[in-house]
Amino acid sequence: MSVSRRFAIAPMMDWTDRHCRYFHRGLTKRALLYSEMLTAEAVIHGARERLLGFDPSEHPLALQLGGSEPDRLAEAARIGASFGYDEINLNVGCPSDRVQSGTFGACLMREPELVGRCVAAMKAAVDIPVTVKCRLGVDEQETGPALDRLADEAHAAGADALWVHARKAWLQGLSPKENRDVPPLDYDRVYRLKQRLPGIFVGINGGIVGLDEVRMHLEKVDGVMLGRAAYHDPGLLAAVDRKIYGEPVPDADLRHAALRMLPYAEAQLAAGGRMPALVKPMLGLFAGRPGARAWRRILTVEGVREGAGPEVIEKALFAVAEAGGLAEDGRVAA
Repeated sequence: MSVSRRFAIAPMMDWTDRHCRYFHRGLTKRALLYSEMLTAEAVIHGARERLLGFDPSEHPLALQLGGSEPDRLAEAARIGASFGYDEINLNVGCPSDRVQSGTFGACLMREPELVGRCVAAMKAAVDIPVTVKCRLGVDEQETGPALDRLADEAHAAGADALWVHARKAWLQGLSPKENRDVPPLDYDRVYRLKQRLPGIFVGINGGIVGLDEVRMHLEKVDGVMLGRAAYHDPGLLAAVDRKIYGEPVPDADLRHAALRMLPYAEAQLAAGGRMPALVKPMLGLFAGRPGARAWRRILTVEGVREGAGPEVIEKALFAVAEAGGLAEDGRVAA
């Protein structure tokens, strides 16, 4: 299928699992969704259905891989393509201790030629797009030369798109959590990259909190990726198809998005799933709106009880309606 990268929801470890993606798809039909990062070795040797399986409704969907060995990444990309993913993305931005010990993720900012070899190997292995997600640089690197070299190598190897988290990563001195907030944002650096490489898709990520900001960035780059904002306030995704893609459709019905999870939860529980994992991505659906506190409390407190099932979602939704958080048509009350 043809993949639009105009708006994407970032790959986030422990967050963008299959339950989160299914839930987000109920709010936007057009956004490009991403898996959590999976290492090439996990894909090759792990429980593939558990790691890679997804509901068909999640399309368009990209698989993000972590690794630094071209042949292993190529094999993992082939496996991902065989599962039906629409895109393979190489992680060149994650600053966690885990990726540092494995010499991949943000560490690869120091090895642009290796990134090029990895991209070339994956491109040769699959017929779907191969993209890269990176940082501006790491540690003491100057962001100008570091980002340009990485982008040039990826582009020359055939990368179909480059997503840039507009911060450096400090592998020495900052924790992974601090790396999400402490290094200053430099959106202009990403804009300049796009000006220098007009022929390749350049998307931006990092610190973007709303759709008005998304539209502002789209005046300078090809695509925008939302991370924590989309996870903590998923209700904002309800307007993506209209505001970002210009679809002549009303904003998604939040009540319907919640009710859509009932049969999904029932099926997942029957297959051995757990209710806390199913409701976790739903907690922020009514953030900042009447009934939000009751919604979160019911899902978190009652969702962990022995034998909890989809009825917990129904109860929480009723509490939102009672608090005046929903209009009669199921949309957010004015």
